[in-house]
Amino acid sequence: MVGIRAFGTGRKLKTDLGFPIHRVFVSPFLRCIQTASEVVSALCAVEDGPDVLSSHGVAIDPSKLKVSIEYGLCEMLNRETIGRDCAPKDGNFGFNISELEAMLPAGTVDHAVKPVYTELPQWEETVMRARTRYEQIIKALADKYPSENLLLVTHGEGVGVSVSAFLKDISVYEVEFCAYSLLRRSVVHENKSFTAREFEVLTHYGQTGISYCSAIPSTSSPMYDAM
Repeated sequence: MVGIRAFGTGRKLKTDLGFPIHRVFVSPFLRCIQTASEVVSALCAVEDGPDVLSSHGVAIDPSKLKVSIEYGLCEMLNRETIGRDCAPKDGNFGFNISELEAMLPAGTVDHAVKPVYTELPQWEETVMRARTRYEQIIKALADKYPSENLLLVTHGEGVGVSVSAFLKDISVYEVEFCAYSLLRRSVVHENKSFTAREFEVLTHYGQTGISYCSAIPSTSSPMYDAM
């Protein structure tokens, strides 16, 4: 069901955003590669009707955007998210980037892009360190491509951080499969440099599969925010 849900999400982004996606960055983990492949196919589709449920047989225009694998978007590398039986004993996941890139839609991979993280984080990173990493990679990629609209395909914790790191005093408690957030910031270009303001979270509670509540303890009855 990965293909159907992800292709549908890509179609929704293409229809609802009101602006083009120029670049897609994706975690090297297989599920994210599979998700990105379907989303990118939907974004680049030349024609697709409501009866088209996946990328199978869909003609695309690969010039619409470019895709790159980014280690900084990877899953939290600890036993809280990766089971003991799945984790390599030496912490080396052995990703074959060429094979992963071959799974993405033909003609969309940008081989000239240098990743922000040239290797995976160390095994057994803490939850807080992973959250800091997600926040940093969002900012780093936005700063690297200040004039382009980016789509980052990452894991549940990273999607949650994309909201909690930029929306004051909230705590994300649920991220659905293929959930996404929408961030915006103002950028002013001057003499080959730029100045950027803080990110603004445009995603509302539950609107795109992300649920959150106030992180400030209530002094009276329980409070649930609907933002």
